[in-house]
Amino acid sequence: MQCFCRKKERKSLNTDRKCSADLGQALDVKRGLTAGTFGNLSIYNEKENLFAISPSGMDYFKTDASDVVVMTLDGEKADGDRKPSSEVDMHRIFYQKRPGIKSVVHTHPRYATTLACLGWSIPPLHYLVAYSGKEVPCIPYVPFGTYELAQAALDGMGDNYACILGNHGLLCVGGNISYTLDVSEQIEFCAQLYYNCKAAGQEPKLLNDEQISSVLEAFQTYRQK
Repeated sequence: MQCFCRKKERKSLNTDRKCSADLGQALDVKRGLTAGTFGNLSIYNEKENLFAISPSGMDYFKTDASDVVVMTLDGEKADGDRKPSSEVDMHRIFYQKRPGIKSVVHTHPRYATTLACLGWSIPPLHYLVAYSGKEVPCIPYVPFGTYELAQAALDGMGDNYACILGNHGLLCVGGNISYTLDVSEQIEFCAQLYYNCKAAGQEPKLLNDEQISSVLEAFQTYRQK
């Protein structure tokens, strides 16, 4: 395997790889955002212009730092023996084309995925929708593991920090991995609220544009991107 990493770069990259492996387990158990081998996450090292991504088809509890794959933004493997996640294009496109994004988390949580199967976006029914933006858009189904899905996700998410992938799952991005995991959790919570409102046969009372805009402004000092 050709390796594009210099030795002095590997120390910081190994930290990212260890973090990716540990957080993959957190997705499964502590946060309940995915199960088995589904879902993926990555961390972008801006200084080295490389990102560490979870491997394809591996149980999170059998994955350690050495299994996490380091990739270039051109999609070349820089380090690691495993095959990267099949959604590697969906990760690298955000690092390539959206400044400030340094982590991507893709999950299949129960309620957000239910909405994905219904083709429903999440409107501002709760102020925590602002973790994404003014809404959480849902894009139409595009086959998994394709560059077409990566482009559709980038376009459909717009300036938000989350979008629902039609008939698939949830995608969240952020300026650091801690924030991106928070987005994933909060949007799954909002998805559950929205589903419960619909199940009750009611339409939720939505925040108006002024109200959700006020939350977004307040979040600029409250949260870390």
